[in-house]
Parts: sequence; C-alpha cells; structure tokens
Amino acid sequence: MSILIRTALLLAAASMLITGGWARVDPAGFAAWAGWPNHVHFLHDAGVFQLGIGLMLVCALRWRDVVTLVLAGFVVTNTFHAVNHATDLDLSGRASDPWLLLALSLVGAAGLVARLRVPAARRAGQEAGA
Repeated sequence: MSILIRTALLLAAASMLITGGWARVDPAGFAAWAGWPNHVHFLHDAGVFQLGIGLMLVCALRWRDVVTLVLAGFVVTNTFHAVNHATDLDLSGRASDPWLLLALSLVGAAGLVARLRVPAARRAGQEAGA
C-alpha cells in the first residue's frame, strides 16, 4: 500500500474519530461548533457512526478482506448504536429499540464469525469465481 493511500486512510480516520468522539462525549459543544441544534440523541448517534467509519478506515490499513471489514465495522458500530438507544431511552425511541439493534448486531456477528472461519485462500478463490 502506497504512502499516499496510508496517509489518506489515517487523515480520514483521524477526522472521523475526533469529530465522532466529540459528538458522542460533548454533544452540546459539537452542536455549537457545527451550527446544529443540540439534539443529544441525534448527536450521540452521529458520533457513533463517525467513530465506526473511523474504525473501518484504520482497520483497512491491515485487513484486505472487504467483507470481513464491513461486517466488523457494522457489528461494532451497530452495537454502540444500541447502547446509545439504551442510555438515551429517556430522550427518544422505544424500549424495544436497543434489543432490536442488538439482535441485528448478533446477526452481523454470526456472519463475521462464519467469514473468519473460511480460510483466506478459499475466500480469494470464491470471490475470483463470483
């Protein structure tokens, strides 16, 4: 991987991780900076999704298997999304939302485990023939 690609991945990841962390930890401060309304749950979710994008950008430095990468990103991001819905339940949503989101995370995790159990050589062969 070239230095240009690595640099692009790292700078993009840093921007997502910094702004995502800020929106998640200090939604009022982030909202003031961005010129957005201070809707705490929305900002928590936006922060988690940006953190997920940042995580996938960092992981792309090592992982070449796109299916593994996106499944791992989905599982982590969606699980933290479920945590947001549980902790922000007094702000919006239904009591079932965290559980439904966690169920989707389990489906993604099952797919990720199945993908990781397929040897890399076999994955490459399957995708070459697809």
